[in-house]
Amino acid sequence: MTALLSYLKSSTNLPETGIKNVLQLLDEDATIPFIARYRKERTGNLDEVQLGEIVKYKEQFEALEKRKVTILKALEEQEVLTVELQKQIENTTDATALEDLYLPYKKTRKTKADTAREQGLEPLAKIIMAQNTRDLEQAAGRFLNNEVASIEEALEGARHIIAEWVNERSDVRNYLRNQIERYAQITSRVVKSKKDDEKALKYKDYFDWEEALNRIPSHRFLALSRAADEGFVRLKLDIDTCRALAHIANRMIKSRGDCAEHIELAIADAYKRLLFPALSNEALSTAKEKADAEAISVFAKNLRQLLLGSPLGEKRILAIDPGFRTGCKVVCLDENGGLQHNETIYPHPPKNDTKGAMRKISFLVDAHKIEAIAIGNGTASRETEQFIKRMQFNRDLEVFVVSEAGASIYSASKIARDEFPNYDVTVRGAVSIGRRLADPLAELVKIDAKSIGVGQYQHDVDQTKLKNELDRVVESCVNTVGVNINTASIPLLSYVSGIGPKLAENIVTYRDENGAFASRKEILNVPRLGAKAYEQAAGFLRIKNAENPLDDSAVHPERYALVEKMATNLKLSVAELVGNKTVIKELSLEDYVSDEVGELTLKDILDELEKPSLDPREPSKAFTFNQNIHKIEDLEPDQLLPGIVNNITNFGAFVDIGIKESGLIHISNLADGYVSDVNAHVSLQEQVVVKVLEVDIKRKRIQLKLHKLNA
Repeated sequence: MTALLSYLKSSTNLPETGIKNVLQLLDEDATIPFIARYRKERTGNLDEVQLGEIVKYKEQFEALEKRKVTILKALEEQEVLTVELQKQIENTTDATALEDLYLPYKKTRKTKADTAREQGLEPLAKIIMAQNTRDLEQAAGRFLNNEVASIEEALEGARHIIAEWVNERSDVRNYLRNQIERYAQITSRVVKSKKDDEKALKYKDYFDWEEALNRIPSHRFLALSRAADEGFVRLKLDIDTCRALAHIANRMIKSRGDCAEHIELAIADAYKRLLFPALSNEALSTAKEKADAEAISVFAKNLRQLLLGSPLGEKRILAIDPGFRTGCKVVCLDENGGLQHNETIYPHPPKNDTKGAMRKISFLVDAHKIEAIAIGNGTASRETEQFIKRMQFNRDLEVFVVSEAGASIYSASKIARDEFPNYDVTVRGAVSIGRRLADPLAELVKIDAKSIGVGQYQHDVDQTKLKNELDRVVESCVNTVGVNINTASIPLLSYVSGIGPKLAENIVTYRDENGAFASRKEILNVPRLGAKAYEQAAGFLRIKNAENPLDDSAVHPERYALVEKMATNLKLSVAELVGNKTVIKELSLEDYVSDEVGELTLKDILDELEKPSLDPREPSKAFTFNQNIHKIEDLEPDQLLPGIVNNITNFGAFVDIGIKESGLIHISNLADGYVSDVNAHVSLQEQVVVKVLEVDIKRKRIQLKLHKLNA
């Protein structure tokens, strides 16, 4: 525990007391959202990001300790483990340094040095390294035997042993790591046989590319890596070889002479054959890990913004999955997203049944008391939007264009089949579009986050790390917003703190068999949902129209007695206290501070009492694209167009301007000054106005500039 605590302190720079308490809470199976929200006093008000750092470095430490155990066991079996070596290994806190300590003993395939040792040449290698022999050839002659026929063979074998020694020296390896880290150039050259391959053309910019490794942006490194993985280019690193060899020689050579010449040859051999190839691969692997981390971070930020996108709320929605030949699939949803009706209309070519489609839509809007219309943004989206906006309704209806990203994945999934076993994928897709408008978070959690398409190079990064980070983001968003336990799907419930997939199934089964939950206490009746799961989950689950109004708030049941005490002191009922801002502001925190409850928790409770179950997301706003722009050929430089940010990367933001191709606002065109963070200027799904800078019709590329943000 002491070693772990020390490691976490040095890695995170967080207070020791907070770290210690977080570790204790984690050992008690507390989740990050629960700790961040309901255990602020114990952690010193650490947020979810800081808690995530503790978890990350805890896992790194545990992996390092596990690797130490494996290495120590291997060394014991080889009977080479000394007290000093064991101490070095046990005190190491760096994975690279640990592997360097193990390198001389690592069992690999038979090397040239191994062969030389079997030939009895290690003593000659030691003589050369001692550098005090006047007649080296005479010394080498003593080592001739049946396997070593000449002095040159003896000296060559000795050099192989010296080269291995050079390769195993941690000071040499660390020096070269430093040189690569600071000065290496990464070069990319096209594979000549693939130069004219049509698939290689997208990598044309990298056919002859060179850049400093320590300055290459993550997206470009991932692009180069993909090009190399697909066999179109070859990557390599370069540093000043002469400088590196001279530095190593100065460390090892004490005097000039025959011995020095052979040591220099061994150093050059070690560098070319062993050191630089291994350390180049290590550096490229480290660069890949760094690029992965940045790409995953971009994806995570985008996903958070998307999941916390503006909900329309509990409205009756008519949703349309547009299409030409196969028609537009139309569904009507009630306030809870339940499917009431579905059919297909054909307002576009080839059928052009515009009048019939209008009659059906008008009838459905009236019959189902529709309050909003959602249109998917795929094929025929703009035409369908214009068709709907030409219609006259007898009530005010807002029309929304909704992203279809990942909808096809959902509609063909087991989740969708279980929800709508009697409907085909087209109906399920239209339902998903409508539900996304009502509550993006509740619907998008049903889809593998990687399928939503809001990242960069997501298929090239470490998939395990990507999944873990995206799951963490989804969990954070779900618990930030809270979940209506009486309407939530199994996928949504499974992300609630302390629940998981199996308990989520049990909750829905119980709900189906017994009807809606009337109180939070009733949640304890769910099979296998014990006290610990209840503690972790209860504060994030909402019961609408419950007898106790606190059941529809973020106040945890463990603090109900405290709120009741507040109400009693004010001579009010809890129901009269909740939402009574005037009275709540008069409460003194000091009157309720105790050993268990501090000011941080009390402030959260009072904030929640003022605005119980307030959705932290901004309400949804309707949006209209430029009605004169239908395809890329309609674009011209200097046009000002409304758009919606639909993806953010490290190099800029992509904007949907109402046509098939999204335009790019390069990071340099987000503001007049220097921009270091794209997210500081735009956010996902934000409505913006952009200026067209350049249109490349052949390559389907549109360059934009951020003109101004909509009010």
